[in-house]
Amino acid sequence: MDAQVENAIEIAWNPASDQSLKAQAYEFLTQVRSDASAQQACLSLFTRSPRCSEVVRMVSLDIINNTIETQQLDNQSLGHLKELLLEYVRRTYGSGNQDQIDPAHIQNKLTQTLTFLFVSMYRQGWENFIEDFLALTSLQPGSRGNLVGIVLYLRILGSIHDEIADVMVTRSTAETKRNTELKDVLRGRDAEKVATSWQEILAQWTGQHDGVVEMCLKTIGKWVSWTDISLIVNQATLNILFQLAGRTNPSHKEDKVRDAAIDTFTEIVAKKMKGSDKINMIVFLNLGDVVSQLIASPALHDLRTTSSYDTDLAEAVAKLVDKVVFDIVKVLEEPRTDPETRAHAEQLIQSFLPLLLRFFSDEYDEICSTVIPSLTDLLTFLRKAKPLPPTYTAMLSPILKGIIQKMRYDETSDWGNEDEQTDEAEFQELRKRLQILQKTVAAVDEELYIDILSNVVGNTFQTFDQQGGQMDWRDLDLALHEMYLFGELTVVNGGLYAKSQPSGAAAERLIVMISKMIESDVASFAHPAIQLQFMETCVRYCSFFENQTGYIPQVLEKFVRLVHHHHIRVRTRSWYLFHRFVKHLRAHVGNVAETVIQSISDLLPIKAELPSDSAADDDMSSDQSDHSADAAFTGQLYLYEAIGCISSTTTTPVEKQILYARTIMDPLFSDMERSLPTAKLGDAQAILQVHHIIMALGSLSHGFSDWMPGHKSTANQAPLKEVSEEFSRAAEAILIALHALRSSADIRTASRASFSRLMGTLGIAMLPLLPRWIDGLLSHNSSKDEMAMFLKLIDQVVFSFKKDIYSVLDSLLTPLLQRVFAGLAEPITGTDDEIQLAELRREYLTFVQIILNEGLGSVLVSDSNQGFFEPLVVSVTTLARTVGSGTGNLSASRLAFSVLSRMADLWGGQNIATLSLQPAPSTGPPTPAFPGFDRFLIERFHPICWEVLQDPQFRPVTDAQVKQVLNEIAGLEQTIYTKTGDMFIQHLQTSFFPALGADGSGFIKAMTTSLDRKGLATYLAGFLRQRG
Repeated sequence: MDAQVENAIEIAWNPASDQSLKAQAYEFLTQVRSDASAQQACLSLFTRSPRCSEVVRMVSLDIINNTIETQQLDNQSLGHLKELLLEYVRRTYGSGNQDQIDPAHIQNKLTQTLTFLFVSMYRQGWENFIEDFLALTSLQPGSRGNLVGIVLYLRILGSIHDEIADVMVTRSTAETKRNTELKDVLRGRDAEKVATSWQEILAQWTGQHDGVVEMCLKTIGKWVSWTDISLIVNQATLNILFQLAGRTNPSHKEDKVRDAAIDTFTEIVAKKMKGSDKINMIVFLNLGDVVSQLIASPALHDLRTTSSYDTDLAEAVAKLVDKVVFDIVKVLEEPRTDPETRAHAEQLIQSFLPLLLRFFSDEYDEICSTVIPSLTDLLTFLRKAKPLPPTYTAMLSPILKGIIQKMRYDETSDWGNEDEQTDEAEFQELRKRLQILQKTVAAVDEELYIDILSNVVGNTFQTFDQQGGQMDWRDLDLALHEMYLFGELTVVNGGLYAKSQPSGAAAERLIVMISKMIESDVASFAHPAIQLQFMETCVRYCSFFENQTGYIPQVLEKFVRLVHHHHIRVRTRSWYLFHRFVKHLRAHVGNVAETVIQSISDLLPIKAELPSDSAADDDMSSDQSDHSADAAFTGQLYLYEAIGCISSTTTTPVEKQILYARTIMDPLFSDMERSLPTAKLGDAQAILQVHHIIMALGSLSHGFSDWMPGHKSTANQAPLKEVSEEFSRAAEAILIALHALRSSADIRTASRASFSRLMGTLGIAMLPLLPRWIDGLLSHNSSKDEMAMFLKLIDQVVFSFKKDIYSVLDSLLTPLLQRVFAGLAEPITGTDDEIQLAELRREYLTFVQIILNEGLGSVLVSDSNQGFFEPLVVSVTTLARTVGSGTGNLSASRLAFSVLSRMADLWGGQNIATLSLQPAPSTGPPTPAFPGFDRFLIERFHPICWEVLQDPQFRPVTDAQVKQVLNEIAGLEQTIYTKTGDMFIQHLQTSFFPALGADGSGFIKAMTTSLDRKGLATYLAGFLRQRG
């Protein structure tokens, strides 16, 4: 069988093998894996001499591993396997001959096999497992001189930890129980021997072979978490650890042994134990002095500002400090900590804080980030300690100063460099983490926070006054960034001002800072980061300018200058910030539109650029770094909207507003007229140009007026008649382009967006244009998604102009619904299509619901639309009865039943029956709004309810959405009852329930006596539960 297995492995792993042969080989090997007797052949292939190929040996070991792990072998077979493998290991690794040993990858696989045997046989069957492999480390008594044996021994110890003690691996309950027992046996039987062997290996090989020493230290670091701490924290071991951790490295190259020794201390500190024991151990190990000495070593002190700085060592020591501080804080947080332990912990935290801050302030962000978790824990502890003891108060100032300093760009950074985008992003992410720390300090001692931040910002501006352009941009950036964050303190008081006065101490200081920033003319500093940060700060604190309007012209002038900035990142971002600034302060900027338009007119011409292939492939750009043509155009749209805001201020006469609008729109109209003929021929660049012009017209309109009709609070903000007439030209131009290019999805998208934005300037003048908008936006090419979005816009129009829209709605309803029904009837071709259909269903039903709710229901049954009423009802009832598992079905069903209930309520006439615990006869015959609707309710609406209730997929017990549908069904049934009374009851008793072969008395009682839909829904849920 040996030859068969060997041949199969060779064929299976040979790339040149015939595919059918390969398939046979794989099938054979699959059978071998499940055949316990085959492990003998595999063992023979692995151990035989001369050796088989490496792939045969690897696969053979893998098959053996599988038989052990899946417990296919009995004790006798395991014993046989143990003997042969041990004999092989002794022969190969016991002589110390480097030439005989296996390659590293086969050693790894062999180690795995031996570990599986350990798990299976250590408790019983191979009790001297550790001793057998420990014996391989010696070539003669009293010495650990067999290097190859030591490496295998340490590999096995590491693998045993990974298999039975690694807490990062999720295990079953049975495995956890087994591993616990194994650790208990190992601790009692061999742990002391293992610990002694570590001491002997370290003593013999330190200075002789760094690889073995590093491997041994890492093994100690693994085992320390679950073995007796005294086996490691003893003078013999500690002497070696201290020696290795403190050893100097004249070459200044990476020292993996030293780093591993420090990591071992970190693992020792991380071991779980009582708080008092942990503090005593930290004191006993004298880790404060150890860390201090490491910090003072040339590698971390003398070379700190050079390229030879040992960042690996710094990170290793930082991890140790982080772990120590974490444990100290944990002890301090514990209310049951005894006074003596608490006193020791308080002394330790005082001595470790400077060490923590040393690494927190490290120039390398990775090292700083290493200690952020423990610093966060410390600050959280201080925030909870109330009142804060004086011993802790003194800690806050150096912590906050350290955080602020770390917020500063380091000396090597070059802002805005395309090649350093990753570094920039990582630094901004670090700033977010530091901001959280700052906020925690503010929560502990707000007064201290205000004083220190005020001093930092104030001193920086004072230095700027003295040095001007010679100042380091990083210092100014830090001050502006801290100012930007400082506003968080004013949020709790509702902003900077309360009744025109500073809202608190923080607001008072911030107002002084902003004033000083403007007066110092920080915006003139010739660095893009500072100019951008200046604009960001001004926009963030727009409320300052509402109360200090005298500063607006000066700042507005800076904005107008900076929108022309040479740096593309500043320039495009400034367009957005300029828009935000003038939009917020439009009531205060005064009549400056003419000046602004003249100043930025060179930025307004639109030049559409088709995206390049490389731009299409690059979807990783952020808002801050996206320099594509598309991003630049988005920025231009903000400029158009900003001009609209400035041109329509209350101090600007209406004739001037019209003039400014024409000044901007006329060039756009001319450009569109030039581009349309080419666009009609399908030219992609021309179509994109028209798209951009349509978007620009919409943005200008939105800037002029973002009035939303239909809201009482903004009724006095309706556009002036002259403004509406002017923007009617824009609407006309867009409609002409839309009808010419309606086959283009991009043109339809731009037109739909501008339709929404023109509403504020056109007002009621929008209504006569609606049929043309519908004709253009709902072309035969329109997707279901487009229809759904357009219905949302129509919802907005109906809600906004409900008093004036009836006649327009009456004429356009049927053609609109025809387009929608065509979309609803289209076949589904994939998941995206299914999602779009669900959205269209929802928007269609919402549209009908809004018509009914806004008092426009009669338009559905008017002379113009009466012929379409039947298809409308069919569509709604069809959606109501569709409760299968498809995307959005239940949501649409709930809405559809709600629409049916509203129709029943609206057109069912007066209530002739009352829901009551003692139901009374009807007060009279039904009085429907139009003849026969009472029968329509009973014969068309009511059966839909029971069709759904009888659907086996309809289970309200298990699905919250189904419960919502059930509530709507209950509401519809009760509405039908209140409108038709005894007629409905008689129909149920004599016709409907007999036809079902069911007793309906329980339903009738629940429907008539439940005072609201909830009671009937509860009954129906119980009824369905009985159905099973």
